[in-house]
Amino acid sequence: MQIEHALIEHGAPTLAGLKTANLFPVRTEGEDFTGSLRRVNRILNEKGIRAIPVQKKEDRILLYLFRPDRLKEDLSHPEAACMLEEMGYPCGEMDLCISCLIRHLKEDASFPHEIGLFLGYPPSDVRSFMISAREGVKCTGCWKAYSNEEEAEKIFEKYRKCSSIYRKEFKKGRSLESLAVKTAS
Repeated sequence: MQIEHALIEHGAPTLAGLKTANLFPVRTEGEDFTGSLRRVNRILNEKGIRAIPVQKKEDRILLYLFRPDRLKEDLSHPEAACMLEEMGYPCGEMDLCISCLIRHLKEDASFPHEIGLFLGYPPSDVRSFMISAREGVKCTGCWKAYSNEEEAEKIFEKYRKCSSIYRKEFKKGRSLESLAVKTAS
């Protein structure tokens, strides 16, 4: 149940089909995490969603919740593909790109800021963040927006509203299966 709560709390926009992906920590103590993750993935896979652990630290797992169809599309965006290629990612191979990201999370001393591309953030904002995290920021929500402030604010509000609704519905007893939306590929 701990994993389902985390999915609702931190992944509602992805579960609802509004966002490509979310990345968040999940406590693993007191729960058969591997068994819970398998059970949850059986539910999510039918809806076009996957949840994979990308990093483990003591009693926490960093969980990557994503929609493969949308991720493939996002990573093939010319600006995103160019950035990833510059950093040595195997462009055109989504699963290999995810494996490369996991390796960076495990081995690199600094956090791989290209992760924004794997979360559905606009490539121009990811590039601007990588150049300077502080200069030129127009607004902040689930990412720092450096361009198109009005559009970013609308998206941030949509995500906040979705998360609030999902939390309320889950508290009322709605299941993860009923809250996860199957989107057309």
